[in-house]
Amino acid sequence: MESNKASIEVKHLVKRVADATGELCILNGIDFTAQAGQTLAIVGASGSGKSTLLGILAGLDTPTEGRVLLDGVDLFALSEDGRAKFRKENLGFVFQSFQLLMHLNALENVMLPLELRGDKMARDKAEKMLKHVGLESRLRHYPKFLSGGEQQRVALARAFVTEPPLLFADEPTGSLDAATGEAIINLMFTLNRERGSTLVLVTHDLSIAAKCSRVLTISAGHLRSDTMNS
Repeated sequence: MESNKASIEVKHLVKRVADATGELCILNGIDFTAQAGQTLAIVGASGSGKSTLLGILAGLDTPTEGRVLLDGVDLFALSEDGRAKFRKENLGFVFQSFQLLMHLNALENVMLPLELRGDKMARDKAEKMLKHVGLESRLRHYPKFLSGGEQQRVALARAFVTEPPLLFADEPTGSLDAATGEAIINLMFTLNRERGSTLVLVTHDLSIAAKCSRVLTISAGHLRSDTMNS
């Protein structure tokens, strides 16, 4: 992808898994399209399938049926190695539990995706991004010495430092108190506007969803509504 925006097409997505009763349908015929640069919230009750949907969109999970096209690239026509390469080059992901590497300091965590690309400017870019999220005094701190809000800022810096066309976030404020969570969300949307990436955000918080241009509501594996915010 040459630009830092990407469209998303989801076609008849189905996800079934075996359980004690035989088979459980987690997603059932999900269809939608998102324009490049759009901010999209996926909402629904716990167990509705929203995090599974996000994982499939990112190629971290595979569907039972259906297709996902990211800027025209058929994600599941790629091999597992091909999907990993695609993620490395095009995706940023922010997790509820931060997913920082505990043996690396803040700077090293943010440098990692750049180093995996062979970027010779990894240190400079990582330092600049950490300063941008207000952590210039925490570059050498390890995650265990950072607050939850600071860890999520490192996670955001890591997700945005490669300027990915696509950014996925799974309950990014779920582990934070209300005030810290609001600050993190505001920072994420600020970074997204600056970078122009397509943002897909899973949340149970309707006030966060309201900040997105569009909201998909998932219930029992079905897409129940698709609304645009003014």
